[in-house]
Amino acid sequence: MLYTFLGDTGVEVSRLCFGTMSFGGDADRETSAAMYHRCREAGINFFDCADIYPSSESPGLSEQILGSLIASERDQLVIASKVYAKVGPDRNDQRLSRRHIVRAVESSLQRLKTDRIDVYYLHNFDKNTPIEESLRALEDLLRAGKILYPAVSNWAAWQTATALGTAEGRHWRPIACVQPMYSLAKRQAEVEILPLARSRNLGVLTYGPVAGGLLSGKYTRASRPALGRLVENDRYRERFGEAFYYELAERFSEHCAARGVHPVTTAVAWVQANDAVTAPIIGARDPQQLHPSLAAADLEMDAEWYAELSALSPAPPPAHDRTEAAT
Repeated sequence: MLYTFLGDTGVEVSRLCFGTMSFGGDADRETSAAMYHRCREAGINFFDCADIYPSSESPGLSEQILGSLIASERDQLVIASKVYAKVGPDRNDQRLSRRHIVRAVESSLQRLKTDRIDVYYLHNFDKNTPIEESLRALEDLLRAGKILYPAVSNWAAWQTATALGTAEGRHWRPIACVQPMYSLAKRQAEVEILPLARSRNLGVLTYGPVAGGLLSGKYTRASRPALGRLVENDRYRERFGEAFYYELAERFSEHCAARGVHPVTTAVAWVQANDAVTAPIIGARDPQQLHPSLAAADLEMDAEWYAELSALSPAPPPAHDRTEAAT
């Protein structure tokens, strides 16, 4: 396993991060423990969670399971969690008010059985709460030692830039990490999010490297498995509903077959090869499904191979209309 610095924090993290959304959902406690220990054996020291995981029906269960697993080696790990989604019956048990953030941190700390959360994400942008309100809550939690590094997930570049300027203008600790969706099938982050991260030395933890299973080798234009997120989950069906995605999946699978490398390994390695990415977040429902993602840690992707893969899907248009000025 290779390690790198998490943005400008001075903290070293594994080049793969394990996402625990399956803990308590697709994976029971025993299976979750098996995957956790396999990740540790592989050298992963970075684990991602959220207070809403594994689902809105069972919020907090993933944190509970993760907390029980990390107890004996907490100081060797970097743990991330998130706040935003509705996690309780009250109408204010959601979003990014100071009230909810403070309560959510305390609940997450109890479930994780720890005294601090290393990376704490604002899980979505809250248009109803001023950024200053949310960031001040994070700053106070940071000064109290309950979180160490503030971060944002699913924020647009302009929103992140606004947060950076707001924090710096008030001498608060600025955002340290961003978490965008990013894969060969979803490349919007290349337009502004990744350039912003490079310029400000932000940690970048990307999710969805296998595009919800689209790039797993199971999907073609003519055939699809009976089970899987793209079949069973309405959100994923909408996200990857266009015919183009299945054409890409077929071309990608053919490319991987010609190279003799598992599609999941290749998909994760392609994301990892982007110099702006700190670590892709990998996930699985069982150790067998986890194996090809972990194999990406040992896959060396040179510039030529990276370019071949990149050519399979169109790069998103630049952030402005002066395409002749693009470099």
